[in-house]
Amino acid sequence: MVSPKISIVTPVYNQVKYLEYTIQSILSQNYPNLEYIIIDGGSTDGTVDIIRKYESQLAYWVSEPDNGMYDAIQKGFNHSTGEIMAWLNSDDMYHKGALFTIAEIFSTMPEVEWLEGANCFWDNHPCGGRTVSVHHNRKISKFEYLMGDYKWIQQESTVWRRSLWEKTNGINTELRYASDFALWLSFFRHAKLYRTEALIGGFRKWSSNQLSIKMFDKYEKECNITLRNETVPLEDLNIIQRYKRIQKINHIFSKIFWFSKYDLALWYKNKYFDYPPQICFSFEHNKFVFVK
Repeated sequence: MVSPKISIVTPVYNQVKYLEYTIQSILSQNYPNLEYIIIDGGSTDGTVDIIRKYESQLAYWVSEPDNGMYDAIQKGFNHSTGEIMAWLNSDDMYHKGALFTIAEIFSTMPEVEWLEGANCFWDNHPCGGRTVSVHHNRKISKFEYLMGDYKWIQQESTVWRRSLWEKTNGINTELRYASDFALWLSFFRHAKLYRTEALIGGFRKWSSNQLSIKMFDKYEKECNITLRNETVPLEDLNIIQRYKRIQKINHIFSKIFWFSKYDLALWYKNKYFDYPPQICFSFEHNKFVFVK
């Protein structure tokens, strides 16, 4: 099997409790063409000692003050060269074999520029974390994002081609909380999001006080600001405006006819913003295949 170079960036700051699990979830896969980069923001809690423990297996690492997580991520990608790209935060993990799954899909399906695995969550168990929840992916297109229905593309299980990344301006380091959302929005200008049932990565939920949960309201605020600043092509804008008018009309007629506004919404989305096929593993053919 072809093994394209996969570049993974981990931003970290004072995360000594979880960082080693994150690193091991990547390096233990023994993927033959991995470029792993760690950008530390000047930790003082022993994090740097853990990084040094694995530095012989890292393509690059640095520990110095930065302007936050997204600044660190962009800094890491500036040092990357891989054909496939992703970042994994310092308390999250990849699943066993995930890098080989990524390699197979991107190598055998050239139309896939952007991929999300099944959404899943790790807990805070002393064993290092258990997969305690897996959700079937909800189809998402550019339509949902432009309408403000962006819940959710799971960053921990999302990977993309460098060729797609190069069509964007990369990470928006001016945003503090929602730069992932801004990146997905820029990806949607150029490509469709493909989904697979396979497990790639997962989010570790260890406390109600962790930043991504505690600051959720601020995350949403930044998402809404980003949407308002998005330049929507006239064709897409006209379609969205027609859809909103149809929604209002259908709200009245749905009380009379059997179809609901949800039936109409599904038809409308499929007509104007078609979803790519799901990617599933075929045991019959022993490979990943497209499934309508």
